[in-house]
Amino acid sequence: MRLALSLTLFLFAVGSAEAAKATRFWNLTANTITKFELAPAGTQNFGADQAKNDKDGAVDHDERLKIIGVTSGAYDVRLADSKGRTCVVKNVAVKEGDVFSIEENQLTDCGK
Repeated sequence: MRLALSLTLFLFAVGSAEAAKATRFWNLTANTITKFELAPAGTQNFGADQAKNDKDGAVDHDERLKIIGVTSGAYDVRLADSKGRTCVVKNVAVKEGDVFSIEENQLTDCGK
């Protein structure tokens, strides 16, 4: 019985630690983000739409989004927002297990 309880507590602690280490994007732009893709910096190899990781498929202002399948490094971010803009932010530093953000003043390469 003790072994089963110890194993359960260990697995819970490991699961909690893994959840706490999730890489997250913090939306500090002025608008809701409806599409969020990352590519290794200097490439056009954009991955899956990370906004789909959110329960409603969008990242509101001041909301955090779990990022899946991305390792530490520099990335170019392509995002679309609720105002209809599509923007690219270059050389965003992403570190596994940390939070990274994009602020409104970083959105300089935008179009409709």
